[in-house]
Amino acid sequence: MTTVNRRDALLAALSLSTVFLAEETAHISAAHAAGPEETRFDAGLLREMARSLAQQPYKAPPESLPKPLAELSYDQYRNIRYRPAQALWRADGLPFQMQLFHRGFLYRPRIEMYEVAGGMARPLRYSTELFDFQGMDRPAQEEMGFAGFRLHGPLNRPDYYDEVCAFLGASYFRAVARGQIYGLSARGLAIGTADPKGEEFPVFRAFWVERPREGVNAINVHALLDSPSCTAAFRFAIRPGRDTVFDVEATVFPRVDMAAPGIAPLTSMFWFSPLNRDGRDDWRPAVHDSDGLLMLSGRGERLWRPLNNPRDLQVSVFGDANPRGFGLMQRRRDFAAYEDLEARYEKRPSLWVEPIGDWGEGAVHLVEIPTQGEIHDNIVAFWRPKEPLKAKGEYRYVYRLHWCDEAPGNPETGRILAARSGAAAAQGGRLFVLEAQGGALDALPAEAKPELAVTASRGEIRNPVAQRNPETGGWRLSFELFPADAREVELRAVLKANGEAAAETLLYRWTA
Repeated sequence: MTTVNRRDALLAALSLSTVFLAEETAHISAAHAAGPEETRFDAGLLREMARSLAQQPYKAPPESLPKPLAELSYDQYRNIRYRPAQALWRADGLPFQMQLFHRGFLYRPRIEMYEVAGGMARPLRYSTELFDFQGMDRPAQEEMGFAGFRLHGPLNRPDYYDEVCAFLGASYFRAVARGQIYGLSARGLAIGTADPKGEEFPVFRAFWVERPREGVNAINVHALLDSPSCTAAFRFAIRPGRDTVFDVEATVFPRVDMAAPGIAPLTSMFWFSPLNRDGRDDWRPAVHDSDGLLMLSGRGERLWRPLNNPRDLQVSVFGDANPRGFGLMQRRRDFAAYEDLEARYEKRPSLWVEPIGDWGEGAVHLVEIPTQGEIHDNIVAFWRPKEPLKAKGEYRYVYRLHWCDEAPGNPETGRILAARSGAAAAQGGRLFVLEAQGGALDALPAEAKPELAVTASRGEIRNPVAQRNPETGGWRLSFELFPADAREVELRAVLKANGEAAAETLLYRWTA
């Protein structure tokens, strides 16, 4: 970091307006609103816009939606569909096409949309002719505006434009790589997540999407973010493919001192897995969009923290300096791990955050919120700098988002691919069984006898065992925890060969 000077929660976030507030930026929005005239635009101008807006008190103008749109159900809203024949750039044979989302249901704020070409921006005009309302009455208003947008491109085959990514709701966005379907989401910024005083949800108020270039598999998106605590200017360089990559540049301008910012936040769903399915009466082996937090520390240690669906809200903090990466992973890629023909959880993306440059001291935060079903995003992960972001300062973060099957690179350490838990043979104990494979584990000689080192914050560890698993070609690791009267135990396990870590370090919080 360089200092330059849950689905439920969306209900509160989506009440914010998207009208520009600062007098310094009024000439830009006024010019766009006045007619089809083009206006100059670049990333530097957007940063100036965000900087000027941060000097003004935050104001949230009232929303304005016709009652029928405001009272839409989820299914009714989904029936309002953008007509593919109206997609931007469809007739031009370019590598991308853009479709827009209608306002309604939870998505009430008007989001300003612009196309940028040759350094000039033009507003995208709303018309009811852009949408198919599936039997509903067309809105009478012709200046309705939009709620967000999505980009399509030939991701899986050259003759079909798949949906690649979507920006919709507060500062949420999501994407897929080749062969995947939508799962977890990213956000522009998180503020006060898990704070007892409540969370603040910034909103992307306007987008400037650059016209794609012929033969170039990349597209640039610029966004202005606003909230009571700060403004920010974002630039996303999006490259779909086997992994879909977003290069992100974010400059944050705090209005107030921000003690609880979340940088590069990720949001996912975890209901249960073989490691944690207490009280889940469901026929499937596992239900989750992500099953673990992976972290590569500034020291080069790879940490694997399986996710929990706790009975009470839990926050885990992993301190570090200049992290090399973190993300929420969906590791099991076989259908048998989920057995769900509709949800197809094995096709949900992992999302890896790769910081560019030094981010200094801070911590990766993992927030786990109790949930009783699979319709709620209950997992949040983000980076929080050690020092607060000061009012009237400027903070720049550059990072790369990888929507992927697994985090990029070829780690020298083995990966923990599965974790299970059950009653130990001796009364009062819990048995943990892990499956590890790859990296240094594959190079261990047949006679190798690696050591499984396990520690617990409370209670007693017994019978740590590491043995080859001939069915997987990897290693099976197991140990027993006897917590006695402890209600919560922090576990740490690492497989060592010749004194060095041969697999990721397992971190896990067991709760009674």
